[in-house]
Amino acid sequence: MSTVETDFSDPSGDDIEALARDRIPVRSMTENDLPHIVAIDRKLDTARRDRTAYYRRKLSEMLTESGVRVSLVAEIDGQFAGFVMARVDYGDYGRTAPSAVLDTIGVSPAFQHRRVGTALVSQLLLNLRSLNVETVYTRVGWNDFDLLAFLERSGFSPAQRLSFHRPL
Repeated sequence: MSTVETDFSDPSGDDIEALARDRIPVRSMTENDLPHIVAIDRKLDTARRDRTAYYRRKLSEMLTESGVRVSLVAEIDGQFAGFVMARVDYGDYGRTAPSAVLDTIGVSPAFQHRRVGTALVSQLLLNLRSLNVETVYTRVGWNDFDLLAFLERSGFSPAQRLSFHRPL
């Protein structure tokens, strides 16, 4: 008689991410989530910019325009904890393109260090894999060290592209 148990775990090898997905409910974003998204963004933006129009436009794209929006929200105990917004364009013959763009991610300061971002990115990557997406790109401020560290822990690495800009 064998004492070895059959391993029925998720074969993707992302046990920590799968655990975060299991503990923090993540769902698709809806239009009703806009006030919560804006509230988190205001708390996180040290420049105190009002980006309501930006988020309204992204939600409109997600709900009505072409391309595929993969936008998710996380809730803990019925409270809005965080969000992630990404997009995939259509490639040849109506198939999705092999790369996606992560537009924005935010976690409420009240829920930071509780693996909310990990759960969001984990579910996002799982959803993108089902669309046959191979690569995810994003842009990060050169001095946003916390976000850079988070993305590195999530498996992101620098790409070959490097761009600079300077207003005139």
